[in-house]
Amino acid sequence: MSDPNAPEKKPFLYVVVCACGIAGDVGKLITAAQDRHWDVGVVATPQGLGLLDAEAIKAQTGYPIRSAWRTPGEARPLPLADAIAVAPATFNTINKWANGISDTLALGILCEAYGMGIPAAVLPYVNSAQAAHPAYGRSLDGLREMGVLIGSYEPHRPKAGGGADRFRWEEALDLLAPKLSAPA
Repeated sequence: MSDPNAPEKKPFLYVVVCACGIAGDVGKLITAAQDRHWDVGVVATPQGLGLLDAEAIKAQTGYPIRSAWRTPGEARPLPLADAIAVAPATFNTINKWANGISDTLALGILCEAYGMGIPAAVLPYVNSAQAAHPAYGRSLDGLREMGVLIGSYEPHRPKAGGGADRFRWEEALDLLAPKLSAPA
């Protein structure tokens, strides 16, 4: 029997952050998720970690950023994920994920999520030269076949400073909403 006075458990969202210029704005997604009654933990690629304000994210989420595997016997720093948002997602991470390459904690979590039935949404942040590479389209198709929800960001021009103003952080939550509804 559950305790009626216990606080309701919120669903837990992993936000996987990759190394690109807008990574430092991930607080926008964290805030939007918390406003929708999610608890949030951040997992960064090793290169993405250097672009984040770890203390600010820990203060905002209550959890440290994860970027490396735990040692045997070490406690889990984050609860298990109910859903995953990969934002921003780089060309490298998208291609590795689609091909089952698990050489970082972030990719390991993403590759495992498929087998665990954890819904995932990805918001690519790539330039048009990268998007033109044949592997990229094949990778997006492969992720779609796995049930991954793909954001609508249009690639920006190479070497033009990106399209940070067009990146819709909250789109990840909109994509995931039908898959897993958070309590109101």
